[in-house]
Amino acid sequence: MKNNYLVGNISLNMHIKYLNVLIFLFLGIFTSVYSQNESWFYIRAKTELFTPKFERINDLLVYRGADQNLKNILSSYSISEFKKTYKNANKNSLKRTFFVVVNDEQLLNDLLLNSSEYFDFGEIIKDEDKKIFEPNDYGLTSTISENKGLEVNLDYFDFLGVPQAWYYTTGSKDIIIGLSDGEVEITDSDFSDKTTIIKKSTKSNGHGSGVASIAAGQGDNEYGVPGVCYDCSIYTTTYNQHKTLAQLKELSEMGVKVINCSWATTTSYQTAQDAIDEMFEDGTIIVAAAGNQDWGKSKGKVLYYPSSYQNVISVSSVMHRYRSVEENTMISEKGNPFAANIKNYVGRTIGFKDNDISKKHHIWPVSITTLNTEVDLLAPSVDLFRYSQFATFGKEMYTLEASSSTAPFVTGTIGLMLSLNPCLPIDEVETILKFSATNIDHIEANQPYKGNYGAGSLHTGRAVKMVYDLYTASETAIIENQKFSRWNFKLTSLSEKVLIQNQQFSGDVVFKLKAKNKIVIGENTIIKPNKNGSIILKIDTTIEKQCDLVLREDFPNNKYYHSNN
Repeated sequence: MKNNYLVGNISLNMHIKYLNVLIFLFLGIFTSVYSQNESWFYIRAKTELFTPKFERINDLLVYRGADQNLKNILSSYSISEFKKTYKNANKNSLKRTFFVVVNDEQLLNDLLLNSSEYFDFGEIIKDEDKKIFEPNDYGLTSTISENKGLEVNLDYFDFLGVPQAWYYTTGSKDIIIGLSDGEVEITDSDFSDKTTIIKKSTKSNGHGSGVASIAAGQGDNEYGVPGVCYDCSIYTTTYNQHKTLAQLKELSEMGVKVINCSWATTTSYQTAQDAIDEMFEDGTIIVAAAGNQDWGKSKGKVLYYPSSYQNVISVSSVMHRYRSVEENTMISEKGNPFAANIKNYVGRTIGFKDNDISKKHHIWPVSITTLNTEVDLLAPSVDLFRYSQFATFGKEMYTLEASSSTAPFVTGTIGLMLSLNPCLPIDEVETILKFSATNIDHIEANQPYKGNYGAGSLHTGRAVKMVYDLYTASETAIIENQKFSRWNFKLTSLSEKVLIQNQQFSGDVVFKLKAKNKIVIGENTIIKPNKNGSIILKIDTTIEKQCDLVLREDFPNNKYYHSNN
């Protein structure tokens, strides 16, 4: 797009003396479009000590530092943002990565070439990646927003693509997140105006507040940290009555569409399964933590409930932070090398054969929380900000590892999906979550646990985008990058086209797709179910939308991105 802009200007200048009026009109339109869509990029300083001084004047930044060369470079551009961020930074560049919004991406080249004493790397942000929204309490990962909340690292939200989901919706007060958990601290500003206590629970060391913060803690309020579905409402209840799940049924009867259960028991009851089936039929979906017993003890054979009941989405742990084992390899107190919190690995810590980092690495089974064949999705659990400790005791603490925190990420995601499309069929929610999840089968260290970690890592951004694409007539809904040999999927599409590419359906998988328009089978797609499976792809031109999508105010624009559509 940048190159087209330069060519356009050259062409206009060549003809300007012949077509003054026409060119003036065209240039006015052309400039108005491109002035709205400024260039975004990341640039990395050589040292953490580099902190350029700016003054904001009329929405633009003016450099006020002492370096004359840097001043000369920066003064040639209109700069909207030049700020440190944890987003897109690796371990070694965490406090020296800057996010920049400017009228011309040439600034990146100028800084790297002509101010190389300060900078050593830069990366242009693609237009597609500008489709985000951030509240004003997004912590140290903020880019387009000014963080006025806590100065904490929310990189796990970036891992899940939550800002991409917020581009479409930040939730709705009409969508209620049900929490079966400990007590929520309703005097805290992130909960006070949105939480209704249906049944009083125990304090549980702030467990309820921690879960509530992740799922639906209030965002964009210049306080604390945002939850995934931060504009959704919260109803709270107790976490006992395992046999009848009466507390969950009460929430369902009150209109709650998604209920989070970050608790577990090893005992199953048919009465509980019957209650879950009834709630599902009535339009309520249950999300539950898979359990905390490590793989060394469970070997994938231990089932916890309610997560292992049918019609419940079971969620366990995945790592989210470092891009490679090499980036976060350390030495233990015993002198042995290990790595920790590597993106999309199913366990927290990594060991090396013969304690030699040049040899094959593996996940330590003791660092893997409960995995089994009933697990559907994975979500972050390590190094998460413990809002419960802040709300209750004013402390800044982070999680070690537990599946309790994984479920509310999925619960909040479902809240966003239903906020965007209040008529989304409940029996299609799990399909969208699994189709949009990150496939982690390619990671060799995960291979011993394949078949026990569901569809892979939750991706909130892609899940919400898929809802938008499926129910927008001008869009293409894409199904890709997964290999399914089990589960029962159902999907409805009103989009212009459904494209299935780089996708495999085999074994016992059942998939029923009903589309209003076209279904296209793209490259690298395998559709070979066995006698127990089936694939039904059907065009039904009579499909009509049940309600309009409820999009974020100002969609499809954000502070520095304006859609040309």
